[in-house]
Amino acid sequence: MKKTLFAAAVVAAFTFSACSENNTENAEATAEMHEGMDHDDMATDEAEGAVVVETPDYSNVAEPLKTQVSQLVDQYMKLTDALVASDAAAAKAAANEVLTVAKAMPIATLTTDEKAFAEEKTAVVVDNATKIANSEDLGAQRENLQPLSEAVFSMAKAFDAADETLYYQYCPMAFNNKGAYWLSSNEEIRNPYFGDAMLSCGSNKEVFKK
Repeated sequence: MKKTLFAAAVVAAFTFSACSENNTENAEATAEMHEGMDHDDMATDEAEGAVVVETPDYSNVAEPLKTQVSQLVDQYMKLTDALVASDAAAAKAAANEVLTVAKAMPIATLTTDEKAFAEEKTAVVVDNATKIANSEDLGAQRENLQPLSEAVFSMAKAFDAADETLYYQYCPMAFNNKGAYWLSSNEEIRNPYFGDAMLSCGSNKEVFKK
């Protein structure tokens, strides 16, 4: 019985370590490091002042584009909510809404570098949202979330088009420990790659404050 309890404790310690991205090899040292700290505190500290996604400053663009990007962010959030809930049908519907907004982006009103940037990021959004919308498989839908997330976050930052604070979050265990990012309007971690299986696994890596 003692051996069984000890083995379970070791497994739990290493699981928490991976989820928190702590690379300390000694399990005892890991436990001491995290003693007295909750997961949300660590996640917030990691994101303070960090820049994961580099973007140009196109904040002076006309309001119609900003409004459209803001709507894109809103529809994207509905998509991640569906994936958090592990609801493939809802994700499919939300991805179609993302597509509708992305395809209506008033890119023609832009010029030179701003236009090229918007075209590039919108193409990534359309490509990955289309793949999600065309799939009935939750795993396949989740595979396209990271590139979509990076593109949406890039546009929100570059065009200063967010209506609220945005959190760029990261799960180190997604896709067989390759890791993956997503975007949230909530500081609390709600993992769209695992849903209820590992809902709080992840941390805030960058914060974009409106």
